[in-house]
Amino acid sequence: MLADARAAVVRAGTAIGIGMGGFVDGILFHQILQIHNMLSARISPDTLVGAKVNMVWDGLFHAFVWSMTALGVVLLWRARSLAVAVPGRVFGGALLMGWGLFNLVEGVIDHHLLGLHHVVERMGPSVWDWVFLASGVAFAATGWMLTRDGEAAQPSRGR
Repeated sequence: MLADARAAVVRAGTAIGIGMGGFVDGILFHQILQIHNMLSARISPDTLVGAKVNMVWDGLFHAFVWSMTALGVVLLWRARSLAVAVPGRVFGGALLMGWGLFNLVEGVIDHHLLGLHHVVERMGPSVWDWVFLASGVAFAATGWMLTRDGEAAQPSRGR
């Protein structure tokens, strides 16, 4: 039963982590710092048409990460009766693992394979693209270790 609960919480946390990692990227990098947009390496946002195209693609990106977050909330809601037996660090680890997976997948596909944008667009391919990937590895590995580490924890301690 605890293994089923743990798996349900890890699935929910990973989905929410993917969504939240995407929101951090979109809100911080696209909107607040404005250092890149979804297609900024392909279509410059420096013209009105380019800005509008990038805004649409940023919106589609945000719709995806919102959907991932909503999916995670639904999964967590469905697991709520099982989740009380799972240490909190398992859920926290799953969130971090999801964020790391987001950074890895988005970084590999959008920054490196497709070249849709770079972390700091005006610099083009740079060390920041590799730092983004490294953060994904670090987050995913740390999150995975926390979810594994939680296996030894006693559920009654409320961690």
